[in-house]
Amino acid sequence: MAGATVRRSPYKDFLQPALQRRFATASLFVLAIAYAQALLLANWGSLFWSWFPLGPAGIRAVFFFFCSISIIILRIAQYHPGLRTSDSGIHTFFRYAPKFQTLETVLTYALSAFVFSQVYLWSLPEKSGMEHITYFMSDRARLNEKPIFLTTHLVLLGVYQGLVHLFKDVDRLTLGVARPQNGGGKPEEGDSSFQVRRFRDQIPTMVVYTVNHLVFGLVINFAVYPLFFRATIWKTMMVFLRPIYNLPRSNMVPATLPFSFSSLSHCWIAGLMLIFAWTAANTAFSLFLVKNPLKNGKPLTSDAKDPNGSLLNGLKNKKLSIKCFAMWELAFIARDFEDRRKAIYEDIDRKDGPMWSQVYKICLDVLKELGTNIDTYTAPPQPSGPPAAAPAGEEPKRTTAPPKDDPIFQPIPQRKGFRSQVEKVVNQAALAPGQGSQLSPAAKKAVESAKQQLRRIQKEATGTDDTQGLFKDLALKVLHSTAGWPFRQHYRRRVAHAVLGAPYGEPSLYVNAACALSQLAVHSLREDRYGNVQRDVAAIVRALTGLARKLDAFRSGLATHWTDVEGKRESPEVEQVAQALREALVRLIEAFGPYARDLRLSLTDVRLAKEAAGLLGPEGEMEEVGARRAGR
Repeated sequence: MAGATVRRSPYKDFLQPALQRRFATASLFVLAIAYAQALLLANWGSLFWSWFPLGPAGIRAVFFFFCSISIIILRIAQYHPGLRTSDSGIHTFFRYAPKFQTLETVLTYALSAFVFSQVYLWSLPEKSGMEHITYFMSDRARLNEKPIFLTTHLVLLGVYQGLVHLFKDVDRLTLGVARPQNGGGKPEEGDSSFQVRRFRDQIPTMVVYTVNHLVFGLVINFAVYPLFFRATIWKTMMVFLRPIYNLPRSNMVPATLPFSFSSLSHCWIAGLMLIFAWTAANTAFSLFLVKNPLKNGKPLTSDAKDPNGSLLNGLKNKKLSIKCFAMWELAFIARDFEDRRKAIYEDIDRKDGPMWSQVYKICLDVLKELGTNIDTYTAPPQPSGPPAAAPAGEEPKRTTAPPKDDPIFQPIPQRKGFRSQVEKVVNQAALAPGQGSQLSPAAKKAVESAKQQLRRIQKEATGTDDTQGLFKDLALKVLHSTAGWPFRQHYRRRVAHAVLGAPYGEPSLYVNAACALSQLAVHSLREDRYGNVQRDVAAIVRALTGLARKLDAFRSGLATHWTDVEGKRESPEVEQVAQALREALVRLIEAFGPYARDLRLSLTDVRLAKEAAGLLGPEGEMEEVGARRAGR
């Protein structure tokens, strides 16, 4: 029970140190990869200085580490839980392309690539032919284009990887859930050893990804460099290096391209090392920062002076990342930690109400956001009516006569004929639509003749006179092609946007809320000494039943958009939430079914809950649910 004078530490005081420790772990992996790459470029003529950390190998490792750690720092600045929700790819593009984070991402990758290229060129021996300045005779210096092409190639790879980073939303952290364990001996997702094994197992995948993107980048750069960058970069380098070296006065580009076997092999090796370093940095960050919200096997807030108060602070936080981690921790407490559960049940003297009442309200409000999001998505747009007139009492009194609106010029005499008739009809259609048109017989005949002529020309060109159908056929052809992907409104995107909200939707927040609420209610049968939880069980069952039914009805009733040419009606993210609601209902029904009458649950409430949980078949009889889903 929390005392009145105990200071409540904010939840971020426990979350941030945990994230910093995980950042340090990911950085160690990146440093090990950077040192290994530095050894690959070492001069093994000296067995000691080739590997000694305080020698050239250490200097290269520091620069290589900078190239990778800059990507992790970028991830720290831009990470977010939840997937980007929008109806189509083009909506996502217009929402995020103008933001500063887009430019920051591309520039970070490009700077990392530039630094890597210079360190790589510095590490090569003199006989490699990759020096910037070459001498053909005496002191006649010449600018070597091979290192220029390698640098440009790596920088363009950086721009390309930055765009891929944005397209795939690499900044997203996929948080875990605390569902009931399947039993024994399996490594828990989020554990340190488990994450290390996952990183090791993903090394082959990272290598394949690196090779694929490197090949694509090389093919693109072979065409892009000579067409767009070669002349500009050559002239710029000549201007900067001419005051230092005795270079020719002419800025003429060499006649031959720098695509020799040696330059291409160096481009291949350097690109392989660089993309693998980026991929390893992103993978390490994504794996280690989503470990379970535990410290030394206990919840993060266990060391706080007021653990319940700090946990409440995180659950009430408006920042999505902090709220998701706090809800994840609450789900772990509800599942695995009996002492913390009892502390929640017995903490009844808190200022804002008993701990259970606050947790119950927070979890239920989070789950009700699903229904609110659906209502917001399906609500018709508000009509844009005329602005409301100001109250008559506030209108200032007029002291003079209003200005006249009589014409100050004499009217132009109207001319009779076909042209005047057409102008009259156009003015009537623009100023008084819906009033009908009054054409003279000559004008009507001319309009009909023009329509027939247009239909004849269209039919000769396309074979049909259906303009609307022709446009739709053309649009469908574009949508079936690769270029039409951004314009497709897939069922998966639309249902995730509607259910999870915008601009980000994190399924684990709702899954952990359902798991925590149901687990706390079930364990209260043995651990709640005061019996406070049982008063809210009926409300929990009704709320979960209504949400599950509403979610299932919306998913089945959402029509496939005409741009969704694939027509796949699946949404793993929303299905995960729906499954969590069903599992929570099953746990509550199994635990409190015998006490339904005492909890003021009517037979209708129980029947609807069983139907929403999938426990009732078509004839209303109990069915076995796939091996009872271990842990229920």
